[in-house]
Amino acid sequence: MAISAKLVKELREKTGAGMMDCKKALQETDGDIDKAADYLREKGISKAAKKADRIAAEGIVHVASKGNDGVIVEINSETDFVARNEEFQKLVKDIAEHILDTKPADIEALNASEMNGKKVEDVMNEAVAKIGEKLTLRRFALAEKTDNDSFGEYLHMGGRIGVLTLVEGSTDDAAAKDVAMHAAALNPKYVSKDEVSQDELEHEREVLKQQALNEGKPEKIVDKMVEGRMRKYLEEICIVDQPFVKDSDQTVEQFLKSKGGTLKTFIRFEVGEGLEKRQENFADEVMGQVNK
Repeated sequence: MAISAKLVKELREKTGAGMMDCKKALQETDGDIDKAADYLREKGISKAAKKADRIAAEGIVHVASKGNDGVIVEINSETDFVARNEEFQKLVKDIAEHILDTKPADIEALNASEMNGKKVEDVMNEAVAKIGEKLTLRRFALAEKTDNDSFGEYLHMGGRIGVLTLVEGSTDDAAAKDVAMHAAALNPKYVSKDEVSQDELEHEREVLKQQALNEGKPEKIVDKMVEGRMRKYLEEICIVDQPFVKDSDQTVEQFLKSKGGTLKTFIRFEVGEGLEKRQENFADEVMGQVNK
């Protein structure tokens, strides 16, 4: 039967679901608005829509690999309580496995893909209805290696921070994992200085120059001081130049070289980063584990 725009609008206002979902529900129930509302509830769509404006900045990160493919994924919940829920954790792991199997291009493609006969978007909506909180499939990243390389997989605090590293030229998974732990602790921005943009370098150089001048340093030695401080700055943000957390007498690059490898890339996700400010000192906690 033909579904009027007025009926769709009424169902939207009643359930908070999207226009296309409301139209489909009305078509499935021959225009019966009460049955359509039940249809949306059963699918988890109504409940999910009502929670859509809530903040979901808790959750977990999961890291997994299969053969030469690796993935890191973050799914958010509203509370840490749900993040510790076994059913939620299984959902995250299942989606990570699905990503490894299907290699979607982005979140939109992931949501539209089918997992066990259902769209991932519908799987998420059903989980919202069952768990009772807004859940957000926020982001993922894939990595690919060869048989001569290794993945490092590290999770801190049950998935509060996750890191996936790709080390080329070495099959030493333990060494790759140690570097992943290092990245979790020190939160570097780049693999090496080659990745730092010229704009960022020039900006930092100007800031350091003004700092030196404001400290009353003679102008003739400022440039030399700035270059020294730039080297220190690059060591702080580039992982290969950082003192290795398990042996500060060598850098991460030197540690991997001793294993016959080089760091190709690392991907570090921290739950909720960019969504809200966090006060916990994760670096100290990870370092505490390193030194045990």
